[in-house]
Amino acid sequence: MTNNPKTCVDPYLDSFAQSFAAVNYKASTIKNYLNLAHKLGGMMDTAGIAPSSLTPDLADGLARPLASKSDTTIRFHNLARRFAEHLIDIGVAQPVPPTEAQIARAALLAGYEAYLVGQRGLSPRTIYHALRFANRFLDHRFGAAIIDLDCLRAADVIGFIQHLLKGKQPYRDKTVTTHLRNFFQYLFGCGITATNLALRIPKLAKRWNTRLPRHLSSGAVEAILTSVRSNPRHGARDYAMLLLMARLGLRAPEIIKVQLDDIDWRAGELLVRGKGGLHDRLPITAEVGEALSRYLREERGETSCRTMFVTHRAPHRGFKDGQIANTILKDALAATGQKPVTPYVG
Repeated sequence: MTNNPKTCVDPYLDSFAQSFAAVNYKASTIKNYLNLAHKLGGMMDTAGIAPSSLTPDLADGLARPLASKSDTTIRFHNLARRFAEHLIDIGVAQPVPPTEAQIARAALLAGYEAYLVGQRGLSPRTIYHALRFANRFLDHRFGAAIIDLDCLRAADVIGFIQHLLKGKQPYRDKTVTTHLRNFFQYLFGCGITATNLALRIPKLAKRWNTRLPRHLSSGAVEAILTSVRSNPRHGARDYAMLLLMARLGLRAPEIIKVQLDDIDWRAGELLVRGKGGLHDRLPITAEVGEALSRYLREERGETSCRTMFVTHRAPHRGFKDGQIANTILKDALAATGQKPVTPYVG
C-alpha cells in the first residue's frame, strides 16, 4: 500500500487497523481491510467526499457497485460501512441524526419490548424474534415513511404473511402468525389501534401426536460425526457441538449458550441453560469430555470471551443464535450424501 497514491483517509488507517488488532484479527486480514479502506479513500477523493462528511449509507453507495460475490473475508460495501462507522467512533465524522420516522418507530418498538419483558415474561431470544417480525412488518407496510397505524387493515397483515411465505426458506410451524398476533394484540391493548387485527390473522391447524418424529438412523449420525471431525479448519469445534446434540440431546440454542464455567471437570458435569431460564446438569461422558478438551486445546484460539464455542474468525466471539449448528448439519448431510429427514434441519 506504500506505493499507492495518498488518499484522504490515510491518516485514519492506523487507528482502523488497531481496532481489528485489539480483537485478535490476523495480520493478513487486517492488511486486506486496509487495502479496501485505501481503495474507498481514492473513490472519496474522486467524488469530492471528505472524511468528515462520510456516512455509512454514503460509503455503502460508493462501494456496492464494485462489491464482488467472490469476496471471501468481507464484502467491499460492508467494509466501507465499517470504516465510516469507525470515523464516527473516533470523532472525525458525525453520526447521522435519526429521522422523525425512525424516532417514532424506535419508541413504538421500545414500548413493545417492555411489554414482552414485563407482562409476557418471554426469553431474550423470543423477544429478539418478536421485535424482528414487528420491524419487518413496519418496513413492508410503511418503508421509511412515518408510521400511520390508524390506516392498517386486515389486507395489510395478510399481504405481509403471503410475502414472507414466498421466500426461499419457509417458516416452520406457527412462527410468523404467533409473533404477528402478539404484536397486534399489544397495539390494540394499548389503544394504539382501534381494531384488534390479531383476530384477522388466520390460525394454523396442527395435529399433535399424529406420527412419531422423523429422525436419522444411528449409522447416519455416526457418518455425520466422522465427516465433521475430519474438517481441517474447524472440525474440532463442529464435532464437539454435534456430539453434544447426539450424545446429550442438547438443542442448538443450548449449545451456543454453554460457558467455560459451566463445565465441572472434576465432577464430570455440564450445566445446561435451557428454555425459560431453567438450568439442568448432565453428566459428561468420556467421549464428550475428550471432544471438548481437544477443541479447547487445539482450535478455540485466543479470546477473552467466556462462551465455549466461538467463531473461527476474529474477534472469536459467541454465536448470536443456534443457526450455526443447523448450518454444520446441512453441510455434513451434503458431504455424506444424505438428505434431511425434514425440510427444517435440526
